[in-house]
Amino acid sequence: MESNYTVSNITVMEGLDAVRMRPGMYIGTTGPKGLHHLLWEIVDNAIDEAANGYANEISVTLNKDGSATVFDNGRGIPVGIHEKLGVSGVEVVFTQLHAGGKFGYDSYGYSGGLHGVGASVVNALSRWVTVEVFTQNRAYKQEFESAEGPDGKIVSGRPKYPLTETGRTRKQGSLITFMPDDRVFETVEWSYDVIMRRLRELAYLNRGVKLTLEDQRPGKKGRRDEFCFEGGLSDFVRYLNSESTPLYDTPIHIGGKSGDILVDLAIQHNDGYNENLFSYVNNIPTSEGGTHETGFKAAFTKCMNDYCRRTGLLKDKDASLAGEDFREGLTVVLSVKMRNIQFEGQTKTKLGNTEARPAVEAVVTQELSKYLEDLKNASTGNIIADKAIKASKARAAARKAKENAREKNKLENAPLVGLHRKELRHQRAVHRGGRLRRRVGQAGPG
Repeated sequence: MESNYTVSNITVMEGLDAVRMRPGMYIGTTGPKGLHHLLWEIVDNAIDEAANGYANEISVTLNKDGSATVFDNGRGIPVGIHEKLGVSGVEVVFTQLHAGGKFGYDSYGYSGGLHGVGASVVNALSRWVTVEVFTQNRAYKQEFESAEGPDGKIVSGRPKYPLTETGRTRKQGSLITFMPDDRVFETVEWSYDVIMRRLRELAYLNRGVKLTLEDQRPGKKGRRDEFCFEGGLSDFVRYLNSESTPLYDTPIHIGGKSGDILVDLAIQHNDGYNENLFSYVNNIPTSEGGTHETGFKAAFTKCMNDYCRRTGLLKDKDASLAGEDFREGLTVVLSVKMRNIQFEGQTKTKLGNTEARPAVEAVVTQELSKYLEDLKNASTGNIIADKAIKASKARAAARKAKENAREKNKLENAPLVGLHRKELRHQRAVHRGGRLRRRVGQAGPG
């Protein structure tokens, strides 16, 4: 069967059609995780306003019709007409892929939404989106929808009408409501608990910012949670260790800047044996780690080994302790803010920037060394060192036991052939002795 491949077979996906055709390329999956990824895109934009000092309140509402609303009291999405495209800034943000104010540094010093696809992807994968902007005492509104065109095909995220001024207001910020498209997603049921955990996490990462979640869905109406933490990462570590026994009451909270990279870090050991490291870049969780985690581990190990030698806990002849010894029972939250982030994939789970490692290493080495040199913190330093030394001894004992077990196996297994021959000789000797006794018995008295 012949199949001609000509230029007419080449399809050009225009506007947001490519997103609807291959949603997994933009949100990872069309399952529950992908559904909530839509919400994170809008929430992340609001958090970027807060992280750069333009907002201090963010709210998420799960509406009774299944839609979600996100509000922030930041500057508001630009409402002016874009010089090149001839439409409002709101329309550009929600209909153009790779469009936004985060590619330069004039509007945002640090941002999680770097690819410029967040709002437009939400629009492409929703049945409808309503955007309201409040700025300079004026209110504006624009609606978008994904509906069938004349040819029966769905046109993704088309504007129903241009951005329209709706009146005067004292409000400030942006309010975005969207209905996830059940023609795209396996489920459009929001998980309150999943959203609550993420908002709590963001409140810890952005100290002093108030985040509110409210559920107005039938049967769930009235559930409401509010998060605001003045202690930031210190409060976060305390929360993570709440079901363990901390070895020292006050977490070590340090931070600083290396070049354009900001580092914020809180650590606290507990009486357990597992290491729990949670890292973030521009408020985005990096569950697969990356160069920033590598930098922290190297600096933490060096600082603690230096402390052990300076205080005499390790002698000159002693080998340095391993990083895993110092991190036994450690809970740490590492938050980095930087520009030109290189995430591995649109879903942003691993940091690849090589410059992050030396930056984090430099800040942690400098600030943790200062902390440990302060006599007021000697007790905490000694507790960490003592736990690490015990961990090292336990690891060495386990290794020795393993080596002994291997040697024992060698002794038991290697000489099997020799032992077999010796046993055979013994059996033959016994057999010959038995025959001799029988012959003597048969001969009788002489």
